[in-house]
Formats: sequence, C-alpha cells, structure tokens
Amino acid sequence: MWTSDGYTLPTPLEPSAGEIVSGAKLASYLKSAWPTSPRNVLLFLQDELSMDDFTAYGGVYGNKEDSAFVNLESALQASTPMVLPALAWTAADSVEKIFQQELAVPALNIAPSELSQLQLNTDQPSLLVIRLPYTAGAHSKELLRKNDETIGYVLNTLRDQSAPYTAVYTGLRPSHVIQDTSMSWELAGRSLLQAPPEQAVKPPLTFNDTKGKPCILLWANQLNVGYDRGQFFDLGSLTFNGSVSLNGSFCNGTLSKLVLNYQNVLNFKSFQVIFFMHKIFFPVSARDWSVMEQVQLNYDGQTAIFNASRGIYSPAEYSFHCQKVSNAQSPLLVPRVVTDNATRWRVLFTDFQIQGFNVTGNFSYASDCASFFTPAIWMGLVTSLLMVLILTYGLHMLMQLSTMDRFDDPKGPSISVPQTE
Repeated sequence: MWTSDGYTLPTPLEPSAGEIVSGAKLASYLKSAWPTSPRNVLLFLQDELSMDDFTAYGGVYGNKEDSAFVNLESALQASTPMVLPALAWTAADSVEKIFQQELAVPALNIAPSELSQLQLNTDQPSLLVIRLPYTAGAHSKELLRKNDETIGYVLNTLRDQSAPYTAVYTGLRPSHVIQDTSMSWELAGRSLLQAPPEQAVKPPLTFNDTKGKPCILLWANQLNVGYDRGQFFDLGSLTFNGSVSLNGSFCNGTLSKLVLNYQNVLNFKSFQVIFFMHKIFFPVSARDWSVMEQVQLNYDGQTAIFNASRGIYSPAEYSFHCQKVSNAQSPLLVPRVVTDNATRWRVLFTDFQIQGFNVTGNFSYASDCASFFTPAIWMGLVTSLLMVLILTYGLHMLMQLSTMDRFDDPKGPSISVPQTE
C-alpha cells in the first residue's frame, strides 16, 4: 500500500512471519491510514499473488532490468509503503467490500483504458478496482510484467491529471501454497487423506442499470471462439478479471443486451460479443419467459449472427445454464444465414450461465438445457423394451407347446396289440 507524492502512510508494527489477520483487523489498519492519505483509492486486485512472486521475478538481487515489477518498485521507492499482513482465506473474497465499508462509497470496476475519460473529484472519496490476471507456469513472469505495465499506466494517468491517490496491490488468493509436510510422532501411523482447499470460484460478470442495481449476470468456465478453422481463443480470462468493457449494454423490463468489448483478439483490433435477450409472455404456460434470441460477433466492421432460440430459454425469474453452448454437434447457436460470416466462426461456451431479468444480486435457480430424456436414457428404454418383447414372445411360445396324443402314422394301418390270455 503506497501513496502519491506529498503524502505519507503510518508505520504499523511489522507483522510477524506467517501472520494471518481477519477482515476486522484489516479494517483497523485501513482506518489508521486514511487520516494521512488521499481518499482516491486504487485497488489492484490480482487473481493470485504471493511474496514468492516478488522474490522470483523482482529485482531483489539488484538486476532491475530483468525485474517484472519495474513500475511497482519505482512507485514504492518514491513513497513510504505500508506492508499489510496476509488476510485469511475465509475473508479474501470480501477485500473489495472491506474497502467499500471503510470509504463508504461503492466500488467502480474499471478498465485501464477507460481511466483517461474519468475525472476524479479530490473532495470526494472514490474506489477504483482494476483486476489483473495471473497464470502459474512458464508464462508467469511475462504476465506479471504486463500487469506491472498496467499499474504504471494507471499511475501515470493519475499523475497527468494531478489527482492524488492511495494504491493497494494484493491478490485474492496465494499463487504459491506451501504444503505442510511435517508430521508429529503421534501421527506417524495411517491417516485419512485430506483434500487441499478448494479454489475460489470467480465471481460472475455483472452489469448494473442506471440505478446501480445489477440486471444482467454472466458466468462461464470458458468462452471459446475460433475463426477460419484456427485454434480456439478463450475469452474467459479477459471477461472475468475486470478488463472487459461493457459499453453499449443496457437492460429494462422486457429487453436485455449484454455487450462484451475486447481489443486485439484473434488479430482483430476490435471485437465484440453481444447477447440479446427478450422477456416474452407465453399464454400456454401463463408466465413470462426469458428467451435469448441472438448471439452476435462484431469484428473490425464485420458481423456474424447466430440465432439462439433453439433451447436457450428459461422462466423469467430463473437463470439459464448449459454445460455446452456451441454451433456444432446438436447446436444451440445456428447461423442466421447459411452464407453468413457466422459459418466461418466456431463458438463453444462451457458451463455457461446467464440471467437477464429479475436479478436480485446472485444467480437465481438455474433452468438447465439438458432434457430429461437424454440419449443414454432413450437407449436404455429401447433396449429394455426389446428385451421385454423377446421374453414375452418366448413365454408365449412355451405356453403353446403340447404333447402328441398318438405316436403311429395316421396314414398307415393302426397299431394292433394282440392280447394273450
């Protein structure tokens, strides 16, 4: 945690190694920092982050040119940073809420590219949340370097606007988990295997109406798109880390439109995925239904439209869920015209869930696309029916069997048996 030039942060007691605090303890640290720091808060939330990342990829050995945190290290050296202890995993998902409660303002999830269009009021507190991705493995350093460039861009933008700020860089969960392999003498015998803690589930993408209330929710494990038989590109990492822009989206009582704006996807400078949903009243069921009519792809001035009325519907008060939404193999997405640009695209959404009406904060009960009579159930029913028919025919044939009442040839003379006295 650090501030812009001209401001200082209090120096708290150094946290002991391995100290983990609760959400209330973190709030007390923040209260001590607000009197001497700007109330315009930049919260850089990375999916995963650990101190080992700074040790492995930072300039701790003096080689700053090879560091993945050049802008971050420069910002920390120019101020007096405040190192906060680790937050308990049970409260990790509430980091954003803790800052909202302390500042008494709602959080604004913003993409770095939109920051230049925002004018901050230094007299009023604000909370800007910039979400950063993370991927463990060989590309960790490159991704951390890109995140550092994003941090540098945001700080330079506020510096150009002469807006004072307080910046916080943290992770929602650790990127390196040290497994405790120590075993006491008493526990040296057989013991049950313990499953590792479950990974935190990424929150759904939320679009708010003009009153600030959520009206559209979207979640998916993967949002894969492919062009001209090329490899799939997963939009999920860009969609659920806060970097996607929702400009052009809107919602009302009967129509919901969710627009996902991307840049530099599959060699296209601009790329959009648009979901169109209508709320329609069906007299037969005497209730309102949410029907997704189209999924539209806009890329560099061209358009590909998929009709999505084959099964993408649910009661208006429910959400829609489907394990696979695709334009291949029993598709739910069908090109509007056979010769349309949509035939050049491959779309595959896995574990897809969306709700465009009657949103109360989180997803409502999900209406799943899987029908009750799946192919496996039909195969079992047909096989069982065939077996029953064969068994019935066999029993019928056995019941029709009868023994012969005579054993001689009816065309020849009858058998005579002489009697002897």
